[in-house]
Amino acid sequence: MYPRVKRSISESGNPSAKRPLFRSFSFSDAAGNGTQRETNGNSKQQHGHHTAHSPARKQRFNLPIYTGRNAIIAEVRSKENVVIVGETGSGKTTQIPQYLHEARLTKLGAIACTQPRRVAAISIAQRVTKEMHVQLGEEVGYTVRFEDVTTAKTCVKYMTDGMLLREAIGDPILHRYSVVILDEAHERTVHTDVLFGVVKAAQEMRKEKHQKPLKIVVMSATLEAEHFSRYFNNAKVLYIEGRQHPVQVMYAVEQQKDYVHAALVSVMQLHQEMPPGGDILVFLTGQDEIESLAKLVTDCAQHCGAGCPEVLVCPMFAALPSQHQMKVFISAPIGKRKVILATNIAETSITIPGVKYVVDTGFVKGKAFHPKTGLDILQVQPLSKAQARQRTGRAGRETSGVCYRLYTEEQFDELKEMTMPEIQRCNLTSVVLQLMALGISDVLHFDFLDCPSQDAIENALEQLATLGAVMKGNSGFELMPLGRKMANFPLEPRLAKVILSSQELKCSEEMITIVALLSVDSLTYTPQNKRDHALAVHKKFLSSEGDQMTLLNIYRAYKAVSGHKEWCHEHFINSQTVKRVMDIRKQLREICLRLDIPLVSCGKDTVNIRHCLAKGLFMNAAEQQLDGTYLTVTHRQPVTIHPTSSLFGSKPQYVVYNELVHTTKCYMRDVCVVDPFWLQEAAPNYFKEHRLHSQPTSVHS
Repeated sequence: MYPRVKRSISESGNPSAKRPLFRSFSFSDAAGNGTQRETNGNSKQQHGHHTAHSPARKQRFNLPIYTGRNAIIAEVRSKENVVIVGETGSGKTTQIPQYLHEARLTKLGAIACTQPRRVAAISIAQRVTKEMHVQLGEEVGYTVRFEDVTTAKTCVKYMTDGMLLREAIGDPILHRYSVVILDEAHERTVHTDVLFGVVKAAQEMRKEKHQKPLKIVVMSATLEAEHFSRYFNNAKVLYIEGRQHPVQVMYAVEQQKDYVHAALVSVMQLHQEMPPGGDILVFLTGQDEIESLAKLVTDCAQHCGAGCPEVLVCPMFAALPSQHQMKVFISAPIGKRKVILATNIAETSITIPGVKYVVDTGFVKGKAFHPKTGLDILQVQPLSKAQARQRTGRAGRETSGVCYRLYTEEQFDELKEMTMPEIQRCNLTSVVLQLMALGISDVLHFDFLDCPSQDAIENALEQLATLGAVMKGNSGFELMPLGRKMANFPLEPRLAKVILSSQELKCSEEMITIVALLSVDSLTYTPQNKRDHALAVHKKFLSSEGDQMTLLNIYRAYKAVSGHKEWCHEHFINSQTVKRVMDIRKQLREICLRLDIPLVSCGKDTVNIRHCLAKGLFMNAAEQQLDGTYLTVTHRQPVTIHPTSSLFGSKPQYVVYNELVHTTKCYMRDVCVVDPFWLQEAAPNYFKEHRLHSQPTSVHS
């Protein structure tokens, strides 16, 4: 809930008189209904590594959470489970792990603090190392997928929730940790929801074995605390009062027909009317919108008057290479204003320096999985009230700010209170495999905070059985040796199966490369002002056999020039992304060696590579119809090859794809030409049910 209204509209000094698009509501630092301040005096206690006069120390004193420091430490010491609710900007993510470390709770084990997104885990760890005056990777470190910046002496570890889940597979009681902090719990990512059950079970196992206790701290920015509290044995709920700085919220006077155009108008008005010294953060739904608005803002800014600061447009979305994502954290030079155009990647935990104004379009792109069709539907939809409040908080991290909502107050009242938990709207195949690898065979009765549908769990079990990872017996499903090997890879089960199949087809070197390439967002880029030239350059890498071979061609060309930066620039290749591919490949290689999978190359012969892809992706097969369209083999769903594919415009009889995405149409992404014989060979029983219309020929057809 918001803090209560403290000042009337006329007292707030807002610019609504000049801005008929919006009307204003001002909110102060005070906490709202039902909140309370948890304090315990002695706020001048010396802390960790700071001197009394260091700027970092003074900044920590000023955070709203500081007054509750001793109360938080006392509760965590005395209780097994604690739920902490604090507004965005209260300081909970950076400070609570430090408080517990300073209180010597790390003597019994490290503190793990989970984050839903890798960019948050990395940036927060960097921030905390500065506050503690230590080297990143020493006392404080982070672990994200395919990147581990920790050592044996790391005692405060920020990590993505998926990484802690993977650790639990090898260590179900999480023995190296004394405290697990589940941050941003309100986001309800699939990994966080599974972690709730896993850490709760680890806590119980430790008690049964009379081992050192495991403390669980659940942190949220919303008041869904009672739900979390009940789940964690009626845990005590602590409310952190207020955010660091007040934020004024302004609603649109009337409903906006085009939120991207309304965002452009708002950005340009703010840029021209507000004094220098405040950056603008705009929330959009995806890469296409961000790139389109970036061009419009850049063009419009060139026609602003001489008194306006120069605009630096900074995009931020998941597919952007990490070094470009990190640019948003660099403060704008004097006389310049950053305009950050971001997806919901910027909603939580991270602090972007300089942001004073937030423009919230009111929409988000959400993914929903439908077990009966096998479709991942990606669509633009209204956000929840919880997400709206998170976005508002981005304006009050470093100074007082203003959030401009491009929707009316009436529209806000109609929004859902919370976002539906991801575990109730995603493909559960990976989740079920991980749970079974943890020794939880009765997945249907796992202690979920909110249970996914039985259909979704049963569908996941059937997919795993078809892949050979599990087998159905008299007493339910049991994990097979192949499934246990698959669980070693931080990958979708079908991609793990592809790597394991490469041993038989003697192309393991190529397959770990291809899987690494499929694990990053975008290897190439096409600048708006050089689009045609970039597309022409990329044509030289295209393969008529599919996108995986195209990606392999780019990787091999990059290796041939030893990753020369000028070559990457000339060929519009994200050099940092390729380096990340190489890091991922190295880790996949290490897993293969650990599993005694011989690493061999098939050279230039791509037949075995495509055959191998068919062995893992056979459930993602589509066949061409007489009219030239495609239907998926499994659900007879009409699909189309994505326009960015190397196979777009060609008509191979059979293809497999890595993912299916529904936007304006149902598109296959990362498409590869296969022989129907390979599909039937991969899963004979499966293709008795899902019969192929064409007669299989031979392996080499």
